[in-house]
Amino acid sequence: MVFRKSLLKLAALALGACVAFTSANAAEGKLEAIKAKGELVVGVKNDVPHYALLDQATGEIKGFEVDVAKMLAKSILGDENKIKLVAVNAKTRGPLLDNGSIDAVIATFTITPERKRVYNFSEPYYQDAVGLLVLKEKNYKSLADMNGATIGVAQAATTKKVINTAAKKIGIKVKFSEFPDYPSIKAALDAKRIDAFSVDKSILLGYKDDNNEILPDSFDPQSYGIVTKKDDANFSNYVNDFVKQNKTEIDALAKKWGL
Repeated sequence: MVFRKSLLKLAALALGACVAFTSANAAEGKLEAIKAKGELVVGVKNDVPHYALLDQATGEIKGFEVDVAKMLAKSILGDENKIKLVAVNAKTRGPLLDNGSIDAVIATFTITPERKRVYNFSEPYYQDAVGLLVLKEKNYKSLADMNGATIGVAQAATTKKVINTAAKKIGIKVKFSEFPDYPSIKAALDAKRIDAFSVDKSILLGYKDDNNEILPDSFDPQSYGIVTKKDDANFSNYVNDFVKQNKTEIDALAKKWGL
């Protein structure tokens, strides 16, 4: 009986060591796996002017976050062209990271305490605030004028919560209509099916035209981070160090793209 208990203890210890070793290897293996395949796969948006927008003429996605992704590829692989960009939106970026389709997300992914429980975020590479784009003919001056208005937001984004909190704080009620992407929200605004388009202000700049305006209100500053999986500890640390060490150059890229 004593002999059997000893064997069981040894087996349990061996299993624990094996699990720990496997977990460590999995965490450390991501960076090596990227180097082995010679390609970094990054999820970026394709409908956000200045950040990441599909060029219909060339079929390429271009913008600030694309350039940051290329910088990361160069840091890891020595060549910014050793990268594959996968178009994502607020609803798909998490699942695509979860299932291993992409290695990282650089897609206006706002850092929140809730999200940090699910994913690893780098230090912020850019900060912005939520705003409101409205038709000029509405004569809105601020959110305070918008009691009963319908506001268009992206699915799975933090915007709805931010605006709803701000509305409650000033004693008004607003409704929300959720859309899969930003062009759909802009189209709904143009068609007067919604009263406002809300997202981070620098994104709204890309959808501004002669018929609309961005209200002066700014809500809840947002910080964007590069996102990786929780079990990729070594890779996540590498990405975080990359942001810290290259912040000056990243800031210069933001200015280059008018942000």
